[in-house]
Amino acid sequence: MKRFAWIMISVLALALFAAGCSASTTNTAATAAPAAVTDNAAATTTDSAANSTATADAAASGTLELTLDQLKQYDGQNGNPAYVVVDGVIYDVTNVPQWKGGKHNGYTAGNDLTDIIKNKSPHGVAKLKGVPVVGKLIAG
Repeated sequence: MKRFAWIMISVLALALFAAGCSASTTNTAATAAPAAVTDNAAATTTDSAANSTATADAAASGTLELTLDQLKQYDGQNGNPAYVVVDGVIYDVTNVPQWKGGKHNGYTAGNDLTDIIKNKSPHGVAKLKGVPVVGKLIAG
């Protein structure tokens, strides 16, 4: 009987949590749309947030395309992810402990490090195995 009661309490708690999450998402979407329509500043913020979301989605799927100038913002500073490029491939080193804060052995994220990693690093490209690929570098 005690086991049944615990299961029922757990199911109820999960249902309430799911309902709360669903209501929160619905309310956020409902309140954000009118603000974006009536306020130019809010529209700019909404557009910026949409671009950030699109960029995050592209990075997660490995389809992000960045120019060298765009890559510079991904330096691991001020809450930005830390990306480095080797041979035109963009790697996300944000969660690599050696790249904490976007810096490693005097080098900074947000740059094309092909020459440094391939010709000066003692480990070469071997340490990039398992590092998430988020996209590719494009001309521009």
